[in-house]
Amino acid sequence: QVQLVESGGGLAQAGGSLRLSCVVSGSIFSLYAMGWYRQAPGKQRELVAAVTSGSTTWYSDSVKGRFTISRDNAGSTVYLQMNSLKPEDTAFYYCNKDYRRSTTWAWGQGTQVTVSS
Repeated sequence: QVQLVESGGGLAQAGGSLRLSCVVSGSIFSLYAMGWYRQAPGKQRELVAAVTSGSTTWYSDSVKGRFTISRDNAGSTVYLQMNSLKPEDTAFYYCNKDYRRSTTWAWGQGTQVTVSS
């Protein structure tokens, strides 16, 4: 059974930074393209960044140039470095497989990010 454990969220001021981590257990992590998703109150969950098994990255327009996704296959961990945070980045953040490439696993608890203006 695959487990996804996200961490690193918290409260940040606009313009600040946070680094999120997600440890994946119970699967061959290195085989899959991974993504970071976020869900703001009253909105649908959206994919904001993705990284292939070969570390090719993709970003949504809303975070491009501010967020950086990376992965450590040996440690089965995917990271999201978030810089120049904006209040509109406030959301719960989740990691999972990139849904555009394969069916997602069951979702983890997520980690909450709150950005104050």
